[in-house]
Amino acid sequence: MPYEVVVGAGSLRSTSVASQCFPHRWTPEGVTVEAEFSGAHLLHLAAAGCVLNDLFRESATLGVSLRGARVTAQGDFDTTTWHSTGITYSADIDSDASENEVEELLRRVDDVAEIPRAIRAGSSVERQRNL
Repeated sequence: MPYEVVVGAGSLRSTSVASQCFPHRWTPEGVTVEAEFSGAHLLHLAAAGCVLNDLFRESATLGVSLRGARVTAQGDFDTTTWHSTGITYSADIDSDASENEVEELLRRVDDVAEIPRAIRAGSSVERQRNL
């Protein structure tokens, strides 16, 4: 079963009573998060949250009006090795911008989003001993 998370801001914030709201630098109402609390969900939340944040940052840079955004990320794990089978995400955008401008925004965010880039590149995670 895939581990799915949804983050939203602006006009595409969640209205679910199960969602949590967090402050967000680019949206006065904050960001809503719909996720269970497990390591898998948190990994996917990191990717989705980064994409959402960068949608607002890059839309300002490109001059694209962004009323709202919602990012859904999901993925699964091989239960014999607990390796991720990969993460996929989709983004819904509420904007007056043209389809081409929105597509350019999405391409740019996919290129620059830091957490997805770090996950794609791979990284070590090591326990540090407490002294």
